[in-house]
Amino acid sequence: MPPKASKTVAAKHEEPHGYEFAGPPGAFAISFGLPLVVYIATFLCNDISGCPVPSALSPSTLTIEQLKKDVGWPANGIWGLASWDVSAKVVGYYLLSMVLQRVLPGAEAMGTELASGGRLAYKFNTWSSTMFTLAICAAGTVVQGADFPVWTFIYDNYVQIVTANIIIAYSLATFVYVRSFSVKPGNKGLRELAAGGHSGNMLYDWFIGRELNPRVTIPLLGQFDIKAFCELRPGLMGWMALDFTFLAHQYKTYGFVTDSMLLITSFQTLYVLDSYWMESAILTTMDITTDGFGFMLAFGDLVWVPFTYSLQARYLSVYPLSLGVYGTTGILGVLGLGYYIFRSSNNEKNRFRTDPNDSRVAHLKFLETKSGSKLLISGWWGTARHINYFGDWIQAWAYCLPTGIAGYLVQHSSVAPATGKSFADKSFVFGGPHLHTEVLQGSARGYGMILTYFYVVYFGVLLIHREMRDEEKCLRKYGEDWKRYTKIVKYRIIPGIY
Repeated sequence: MPPKASKTVAAKHEEPHGYEFAGPPGAFAISFGLPLVVYIATFLCNDISGCPVPSALSPSTLTIEQLKKDVGWPANGIWGLASWDVSAKVVGYYLLSMVLQRVLPGAEAMGTELASGGRLAYKFNTWSSTMFTLAICAAGTVVQGADFPVWTFIYDNYVQIVTANIIIAYSLATFVYVRSFSVKPGNKGLRELAAGGHSGNMLYDWFIGRELNPRVTIPLLGQFDIKAFCELRPGLMGWMALDFTFLAHQYKTYGFVTDSMLLITSFQTLYVLDSYWMESAILTTMDITTDGFGFMLAFGDLVWVPFTYSLQARYLSVYPLSLGVYGTTGILGVLGLGYYIFRSSNNEKNRFRTDPNDSRVAHLKFLETKSGSKLLISGWWGTARHINYFGDWIQAWAYCLPTGIAGYLVQHSSVAPATGKSFADKSFVFGGPHLHTEVLQGSARGYGMILTYFYVVYFGVLLIHREMRDEEKCLRKYGEDWKRYTKIVKYRIIPGIY
């Protein structure tokens, strides 16, 4: 998919950009700290000993050997975190996504204007690619049930899949960083450096992303926009696949699927499919228009999103909490409110940007800046400058609430629990004729919320940080016009509060 030629090759004047994320020290902490966070969440909440593991509940008596036993540390140590076979299959999954993008039909759209004056072309067919993939998985599940090899492979090799994706993220970030030095002014491929990605500090630029829209041509498959591909395909599809894996595991273990699991899986599937249906909307997002592609986006897209956003489903695959009618109704209400705010506000913005004369947005008031841009000051965007973030955060609560007051312990015994004990302890029992496993909350009750509600806390911090970045970018872009705008639209995210 060749880029559209541009008559303008000279880059527009760039405003100076300072460091973000606390500069090089922050880049180092995030780049090498967040992978550890993913591993910690993986090991401290498991189906071997509990969530959190018993050792974490008794730090005064904690020993390394007991901790290794509780978390299921590989017998061969750190080498057990990876597998050549699993890594090859993960690469095959990426290759399948690339093949589907190439061979399936899709709509083409032009991106926003670049600093050089041109626009890049994009092919969008994530929806049809996903439907094709889900159809295969659905057919396999109908035939083989919860034993469908895709679900069992993911569950049995979860840690090794995490490692493979982390390695891919590091590799991609390094590849695009090195390749970015071949970007020349006025090139015909419309390659550009991100405004905030060439500070001169190697670590920071590698992390934040030096090249704006790195593209690569692969034999037989053609050209791929690496950033757009990673934004929507492997990670988001992987998020759904993980949720379905945990749902299948719950059914395989207990013989039923709880309302809490159905809610979380449905909510998160809806979120992903909605982004696929509105795929072209990414062209106006900060990730595409402003941020370079480096480790920040590579790791976020390929590791952080699928493996931390699915923590709730992973928890429920072991502790199958039932919510009942009232609990389910309340959570549905929370999600409905958040989704309505999120989607309707984004639709309003996209329609106005695409066609201000559209009858659905033509009545909206706006402030026209000296640069010619129009900033909405009525409708959704008159209530808060980032009202869509508020809807997004409300939805985040609906992803966590189904886990309740979380936490569980896993106990193994050769003796089956006494009749009625399971009901009295609110525990769940499974196993074979010789070994019984009981999952109960016990002393872990409440402590599991550190993990299952981590998402809503993290997501709130993320949205505030993103809002601050948006504000800085807009102030640089619009100057005094932005100050006038903020006096009209006073609130940032939550109307009347913040």
